[in-house]
Amino acid sequence: MQSSENIESIFGNPVKAINKLAFPTIFSILLMFLNNLIDSFWVAGINADALAALGFISPLYLVIIGLGTGLGAGTNSLISRYLGADRREDANNAIIHSIILTLIVSAIVLIIGIFFLKDLVILLGASSVSTYCLDYGEIIFFLNIVFLLPNVLASIFRAEGNVKRATSPLVLTYVLNMVLDPIFIYVFKLGIFGAGFATVLASFIGLLWMLYWIFVKKDSYFSFKLASYKSKWDIYKNILVVSLPAGTEEIIFSLVAIILNYLIIITSGISEVAAFTIAWRFISMAFLPCMGIGIATITVSGVAYGARNSENFDLTIKYSTFLSLIITLIFSVVFFFFAYPLCDIFTFTANDPYLITRSAEILQLLVFYNFMIPFGATAAYVYQAVGSGFKSLALTILRELILSMGLAYLFGITLNMGIFGIYLGTIIGMNIGSLIGFVFIWIFNLKFKKRCIN
Repeated sequence: MQSSENIESIFGNPVKAINKLAFPTIFSILLMFLNNLIDSFWVAGINADALAALGFISPLYLVIIGLGTGLGAGTNSLISRYLGADRREDANNAIIHSIILTLIVSAIVLIIGIFFLKDLVILLGASSVSTYCLDYGEIIFFLNIVFLLPNVLASIFRAEGNVKRATSPLVLTYVLNMVLDPIFIYVFKLGIFGAGFATVLASFIGLLWMLYWIFVKKDSYFSFKLASYKSKWDIYKNILVVSLPAGTEEIIFSLVAIILNYLIIITSGISEVAAFTIAWRFISMAFLPCMGIGIATITVSGVAYGARNSENFDLTIKYSTFLSLIITLIFSVVFFFFAYPLCDIFTFTANDPYLITRSAEILQLLVFYNFMIPFGATAAYVYQAVGSGFKSLALTILRELILSMGLAYLFGITLNMGIFGIYLGTIIGMNIGSLIGFVFIWIFNLKFKKRCIN
């Protein structure tokens, strides 16, 4: 049975297991990034107000995606540990708990969409384009389950080592959205509502593919039967202990960009924000492989931790950090030496040479922001894997907000170093915070080795 082979693969060599799980995940995440760019491209063809509305509603959409990612991380962490400890029945029970949690969260998001979406849009400062925001946002909020549930189901497939089922429906979703966007926006003349409808429909089709494997083929290693469900508060708690911090971390990443925009505006003005936005998208792209490897690390290190296999646990930490570092350095070198042509292409225009030049200069500086991130990312994902989600969140707050944003303010504003000080403080804070996180997870690793020996 294929699922048995998949299970054996994640109990075996961690290097092979991470490679098997990480690279397809990286591909799907990069495709999601590309999908977001193409979404903006098609909506921009409606008018400037529609594009602005998409910009305002995107953070709320990303919060929904973050909730799904967090629930997926909590589910993956717990069932991987159960799997490593040879507690298959508990894993099956945890799966039903995670789906119930997903339905509850979906209902809460739905209620917020019905009663408070317009207020949220106005709060974000989008009152002038609120009609466009609601046209796009209402269907996203009302049918949010098609975004939440696939993340959780993908994490379950990933926990049993079935990376094909974890990533293929997501890839299909992104490709379909790229194809459906222009059809619903322009052919059916639905405007920005068509963009939202295309996003929901594409996700729904991807979800149907997952449900086909679960309820028609019925060949998953884990059971999705209600008969497996025995209500246990500890299981809900163990999922939430990872899910809530993981979901909050996604929100923090968006908050960092908002704070940076604010600091840049008060020191250099709106033109610098435009150039920074271009450079920041490339920097964000360089972080995506770390996310893919980290998601694989949750499964592999969670299984090793549950099985009390300190050797595999240790190797998982070392290899995931090494692999993330190599890929990050490759991205950084490419972005540094090809910053100008990349930024030229990204602006889609040659009419603003200053924007191209300035964004390239910022990109060449900010590549140093990513250097130590693999160390901090490994720490965060391993803490999630062992069920210490709040330690992961604490390290993220220390790295992203206290050190990175704190030093940016100190250098740029307090020490009056201006825009260069903001970028310098951001870089130094991120690198120091990442190394601190790795020190903590390495100490945890050494303590785990001693526990396994004793």
